[in-house]
Amino acid sequence: MSSPEQNLDRKLTYKDYLSWSKEEQCELINGIPYNITPAPSTQHQKIVTTLVAQFYNALKDSPCQVFGAPFDVRLPEPEKNSDDIFTIVQPDLVIICDRNKLDNLGCVGGPDLVIEVTSPSTLRKDIKDKFYLYEKAGVNQYWIIYPDQKTVVVFKLDKGGKFGRPDIYCETDIIQSEIAKSIQIDLAEIFQEY
Repeated sequence: MSSPEQNLDRKLTYKDYLSWSKEEQCELINGIPYNITPAPSTQHQKIVTTLVAQFYNALKDSPCQVFGAPFDVRLPEPEKNSDDIFTIVQPDLVIICDRNKLDNLGCVGGPDLVIEVTSPSTLRKDIKDKFYLYEKAGVNQYWIIYPDQKTVVVFKLDKGGKFGRPDIYCETDIIQSEIAKSIQIDLAEIFQEY
């Protein structure tokens, strides 16, 4: 298996992505490979684990499922087959309610909810690059978590297919998500000291 090449004269595809060594975790954004940073901080892992547990418990009786990274989300361009997918991301957490989007390799198409926990090395990608990718893919809600500020910024897709003005939540708030049966996420539990 080969490794991703940074200086190629063409856009890489999902087919290329599948040929790479699994020891090297990468995302593919618009045909360009990006290395995923090594193991996240303990704080990052704790936040994601607590969120997965809260969502898992809230979604038990719904068709929706929660997945934590690493989990491939393929974002195809309209009218393209799977070999022509140029964007594969591994969000920190996703919720998928349409089980037709799931296969043995992950998700094809925009999840219902995506959460990214920021770090200094991923901040630009999370708030700019992935923001536009998730909006274009029709992700219903995009949550960006700022651990050091103990803040969550929630973007919701409007009727025009754009993320509207965000809702901002702090460490003592409870976020109510409409993704499935009125989910309530307690941020005090998410941000408690470890």
